[in-house]
This record gives sequence, C-alpha cells and structure tokens, in this order.
Amino acid sequence: MTASHPAGTAMVPLARIAVGYNPRRYFDRKKHDELVASLRLRGMLQPMLVRPAADLPEHFTIVAGGRRYRAAVEAFGDEGEVPVIIREMTDQEALEAAIDENDVRDDASETEQADAAVRVLAACQNDRAEAGRRLGWSRAKLDRRLALAGLSETVKAALDERRIKVGHAELLAAVPADKQDKALETIIGAGLDIAKTRDLLMRVTQRLADALFDKTECTTCPFNSGTQRALFDTHVDDGHCTNATCFELKTETVEAARREEQEAAEAEDASAAIDADDGDEMEDSGETGRLIDCAATGAPLVGRGTVVRKVSASTGPSVTAKSIAGRTADLREATWRTALARGLADDPSNAQAAILVAALTGTLSHIKAGTLTSRAALLVDAAFPDRGFKDKIAEIRELSEGQATTVLAAIGAAYARDVQSFAHVADLASAFGIDIRTVWQVDRAFLERYTKDELKFIAGECGLVAHMGEKAFAKLLGAKKGDLITGMLNAAGFDWAGRVPSAMALDGRYWPPQPLPPAKPQEVVADLAA
Repeated sequence: MTASHPAGTAMVPLARIAVGYNPRRYFDRKKHDELVASLRLRGMLQPMLVRPAADLPEHFTIVAGGRRYRAAVEAFGDEGEVPVIIREMTDQEALEAAIDENDVRDDASETEQADAAVRVLAACQNDRAEAGRRLGWSRAKLDRRLALAGLSETVKAALDERRIKVGHAELLAAVPADKQDKALETIIGAGLDIAKTRDLLMRVTQRLADALFDKTECTTCPFNSGTQRALFDTHVDDGHCTNATCFELKTETVEAARREEQEAAEAEDASAAIDADDGDEMEDSGETGRLIDCAATGAPLVGRGTVVRKVSASTGPSVTAKSIAGRTADLREATWRTALARGLADDPSNAQAAILVAALTGTLSHIKAGTLTSRAALLVDAAFPDRGFKDKIAEIRELSEGQATTVLAAIGAAYARDVQSFAHVADLASAFGIDIRTVWQVDRAFLERYTKDELKFIAGECGLVAHMGEKAFAKLLGAKKGDLITGMLNAAGFDWAGRVPSAMALDGRYWPPQPLPPAKPQEVVADLAA
C-alpha cells in the first residue's frame, strides 16, 4: 500500500474513476434503468472495488462494480461521489478478481467467462491446472469455457444478449468459426429450439466411420463430436466430424492417391498384356495400323490395327474388404438398426434383456422423447396420450400381459433405432443372433456405390465370378458401369438372395446363403421397427 492510497472504504468522485477490464460485455438495459432509479432513491449501498491508477495520482481503476459505475454516472453525474474500497493490486490480481466477482454474482454470460478464461490461461503460460486453481474453477468448467472462446463474435453477442441459449452456443462451438454466423442466422430466423438445432447440425456432419483417410488426428480434434460430448451436455452423436471442409479435403486427397495407383496398375497391366501377346491374339482389321482395345482396363488407346481381346481389368491393390466397407458404413448401420429393431419386436425376451442392459448402462435415455410418445395411442389405446399422468399410471397397471409384452418389444425396438453407439447395436445383434438378411439383400442402389474394381471384388467374394467364369465376367467388366451392374444382378442362374457381402457384415466377412426362420408377426410394433 502507498501512503496516498490507504486501504478501506472511501468516498471518491466519479470523475476520478475509470472503467477497467470487465469480463462482461452485455448489460441489460432494463436492469440498468432499475439500478439508476435505485441509486437515486437510496444511493450506492455496496462499495465498488478499485485500485490506484498507474499513471494518474488520486485516480482509480475499477476492478469490480462496472455496472454500478455506469448507473451512478447517469444517476449522479461525473461529480457525484460513491463509496469505494481501494486496494493495491497487480494486473493479474485485478483480472482474477474481476472474473471471480462476475462469476460468483452469476451476472457474466458463459462466453464472457470464456474470454476472461483465455486471458488467465495466457498469464499462466497455458497451464490449465494453474488457471483453474486461480479461477477457482474445476478443470471441466475451465475446458467448457475455453471451448466456447472459439465462438464467433456474432454468436457470442447473441448469447450475451440472451437471443440464443447456452445449448445453441455449445452446438455452434462444434462448427468451424467461418460457418457459425450463417448457422446463427438460420437458428434465429427460423426460431429453432436446441433439439431442432441439433438435428440440423446432424444433417451436415460427416460420419467418421465412413472416412477413407487415417483418423489418428481426429481423436483429439475439436470438431470430433466425441470431444464435444466430453465437454458439453448438448452435442451431436458420437463418431461424427463437424468440419465438413476438412473431411472433404482429406477424402479427396485419399481418392486422388487411389486413382493414381489404379491408373498406374492399369497402365502396367496393359503394357504387360501387349508384350505377352506380341501379336498372338491379334486380328487384322484391314486398317492402316493396329488398334489396341483396352476397354476392359480403361487404358488409353495406343497404336493402330489389331485388337487385343484378352486384356482384363485387375482389382487394384487398394481394393480390400476394409476399403469397400468404408463406402457403405451409413447403409450398413441403418440396415442393422432396422434388423435389430425387428428382431427385438419379434422376441419379447430379447427386447426385455436389451432394455435392462440399456437401463443399467445409462443408455436407455438415448431413446428420443417422441419415439414412443408419438406411438402411445397405437401401443395402449387411442385416448392414452390425452389422459392425465395419474390416469396413465392406472391404465398401464391394467394392461394385459400380452399388451405389456408388446409395449416392451416396442421399447426395445426404439432403443435399437435411437441408441447413439452403433457398437451397442452390433453387440446386441450378435448376442441375439440377428440376421441382416431378414431385411436386406444386394440391389442396384448398393452396387452403384462402388467402382468397377470394387464391383469385381464383390462379385468374386459372392461367387458370381466363379459362376459365370472369369472370361465371361471379364467381358462383362468391359461394359459401362450401369450395364455391368445390370449384368451382375441378372446373371443367368445366379441368385443374390441370402448373400451378404463383407461390406455389410458385422464381422467384415462374406456371409453365404443360408435358410432363415420366418419372422414372427408383430403388427402392433411393425411401424416402430420398420
């Protein structure tokens, strides 16, 4: 302390007080007016905390009390005097005191706290443990606030002004900063609540399971929904990337590398075929030169004259069961969820087991609120949704054993649809012997996802190449992709029913045809399990 600035409470003219750093950016006008009226009526009852100004004698800088200062200037004018507590403080001590005062009073918004936390973290040389200790925050709270610091200024202002809720901000924190303002316009313009905002964001995310690239970096990326889930109560489903630009760039890089590998392999095969044949397989076309037909390989036309007819496309080195599975992850997941839902609807004992596992692992809450309530009239009776809660309890207690079984089956089916982790779906399907062939078989939409080389891989593992013979299939492979798929689906004497390519299987292995037991009729839950 200095002799000229004693500690304790003193009356100081407002003209000698300056605003210091304040974590808060937003001040509610209505509350400000109320405070001005209160000051005029009763005066300032609670002193402001100030510290001596560094460059002006007998002047002070506010540490805590910025809202009271603004109201006092309006109520009393610059010459009005207000009570203050004067303390000698370093810049860091003043910063921490300002943050703590606003945090304890619960006046600062989450983003205001976030920006303040960034300043404290910088002062602590990015030591989060020390920053949390100085702020008096848990590590989880510090991490959450720092995550919100990445919001755009427009989004921060919207939260400060209470035009959006914290849940909106948490979801937007998972979006790259250059996309946040546009998303904010949609949220405010359409009046989207948090649930609808989450659904909107889910539609523009990318499933990491579908990624063709190495996902090592994704494990610690702030745009990995798993990272968001660890921070916030409001988040998108696990296993999603919320940075579409980065996802697409990495995908394009991998695909370009694959194309280069494939083109190199095809050129090498074409060259080898020409050298091996050396005219043995040639037919004189009567033209001035020789024409090499590499339609089956996609290699460029070189030379003139006779046609090399036995050049066949090769399966590129990048085509594996794992690589083709990456192209159909979304279809595989959706189809297995449907198969499990129907399987649980068909088997009440398995449905009950699934519900118990879900409840005891804390994942039963994954069932979306509207999934069952929207079907309550179907599951119980038409008037059930409109009854009071007490009446609903009574009606549920009077359900027959058959009705209760149907409701439990429906709950199990709903869990299969809504549980966030597909790994849970896979484990349940394996445990209950669910077979995807009850709801799916190879069709055109599935095959159109793949390149010619990948289609050859699928045809090989499913037995079509062996059925047709290699020469006949090589000829078919030389056709346009659409004709190739038509030929595969309509091959004489070959039935795709019951064949599950490795890309659709849970264990990554091809499933050959086998007889399946007929599904039990469960008309009441058919809509839910469909």
